This record gives sequence, structure tokens and C-alpha cells, in this order.
Amino acid sequence: MDQIHIKNLEVYAYHGVFPEENVLGQRFVITATLFVDTWEAGQTDELSKSIHYGEVSKRMKHYMETHTHKLLERVAEGLAEDLLETYPLLEKVCLELKKPWAPVGLPLETVSVEIERGWHTAYIALGSNLGDKEGYLQLAVQELKNTKGCRVEQVSSFLRTAPYGYLEQDDFLNGCLRLRTWLPPLILLDRLHEIEQKANRVREIHWGPRTLDLDIIFYDNEIIDLPQLTVPHRDMQRRDFVLYPLEEIAPWARHPVFGKTVAELAEEYRAAQKTER
Repeated sequence: MDQIHIKNLEVYAYHGVFPEENVLGQRFVITATLFVDTWEAGQTDELSKSIHYGEVSKRMKHYMETHTHKLLERVAEGLAEDLLETYPLLEKVCLELKKPWAPVGLPLETVSVEIERGWHTAYIALGSNLGDKEGYLQLAVQELKNTKGCRVEQVSSFLRTAPYGYLEQDDFLNGCLRLRTWLPPLILLDRLHEIEQKANRVREIHWGPRTLDLDIIFYDNEIIDLPQLTVPHRDMQRRDFVLYPLEEIAPWARHPVFGKTVAELAEEYRAAQKTER
């Protein structure tokens, strides 16, 4: 990815743990690397096809001067989020925030925090088999649209399917959506659980009836194996209610473990079902 560099932008702002830092202020130095596809700008010579580094510099200065935080970590995080939300062409940003002569009572030149934040693509499976099923799925879509750091890019049609695992329950309505997000996987998972709770989700029976079920199927090409989260979602290749809606919006998406596209996995599933019959 192409890069635009802004080095050592000096601003005077009011961030720090000590109360006097928030009142008297001090100097901060910002270095930013903006990750953006500059090919079209290079071909057309049109500034609108790239990111105006002068505007970005002013934006960072404005953020620094109009916010007050205790920690450099929080300043850097807030600044990165502000830039990602403001500039649609910005894919990723690397920020180094320096605090020269920080008041620690020792002769040091500077302390700094460096972070890298960017947009990711996640695919979320949606399911419901209680109450207003379509209403709950639409609730999930709208809640994600309203979530800071999330952009719903495409939603599949909804598919009615038989229950999986625990069979003594009503049919499900299922779908899938493509999400653009700068939320880390576990934070995104927490947000999905909050949305499920808003739909009065109750977890009593494994694979049992539910008003709303939201699962992360893919997160970029990452492989995540944690007690609270497994990505790609386990057994997705054996679940038609995941494969078919996902195939509709992302047939070319490739499973990072199996190395096969969603279209290939869906076709294998169809072939296996025919064989079983």
C-alpha cells in the first residue's frame, strides 16, 4: 500500500496525568504515515483522488488542541480513530506521538507512543428463530450501522433453514453481512454480544432457540484461536445457513485454513448433500 508521510508536526496541547499539564499545556510532536492507494491520483493529477496532507495536519492539530486526555495512549487512539472516520480513502494510519521532556523528574529527551490502526473486513452471520425473526436480523444490521468504527457494506438476502444441532425448535431465518471495521476482533465480538442482549438473547440450550445469533465468520485473513473466539468460525463449511448467504455476497472470499473459496466450499457441501440422499 502506498504511503504519505507527515513528520514531526509540532502542536501545543493539554494532555497529561498531572493536573498542571492540563492547565499549562506543553509541546507534542506527531509523525503520521497514511496508507492510501495513490495510483489514481498519480494518473489524473487530481487531489480529490488522494489525501490532502495539509488538511490532515490541520485536523491532527485541531484534535490535539480541542481534547484533553491523561495518557498518550488515549491521545494516539483518539487521533487515529478521528482520522479513519474522517478520510474515506485512508486504509490505515501509523502514528507516533512524542512528548519531549516529559515531567518524570529525570533527564530524558522524549517519550513516545506508536500505534497502527486501520480498516478490516469482517463477515458476520446472522440468525433468529424466535419472535419477529426478520425484525431481529434488521435490528442487528441497523445497530452495526450505528456503531462507531463499523460500516455495513453489503447484506445478503435472508434464508429460511432447518435448525442445526438441537432439532426441537422452529426454523431459522439466516443471513450474512460484510462489515468494514477498525474494531479489533474481541472488541467486535463484545459489540455483537451487546446487540444480542438488546434483542433479549437468552443462552440456555446449546444450539437452542434464540432471538438473535451473531457470529464472526471471517476477519480479514486472520486465524484466531482463543477460548472466547475462533475465526474462521468452526464448522462453517458444514453449515448451509452460513455458506449460502456468505456465497451470495462473497463467493471469492478464501478460507485461510482450507485455502478454498466460499463458492468452492458451498459446492462441496451441495455435492455431499446429494451423495447422502
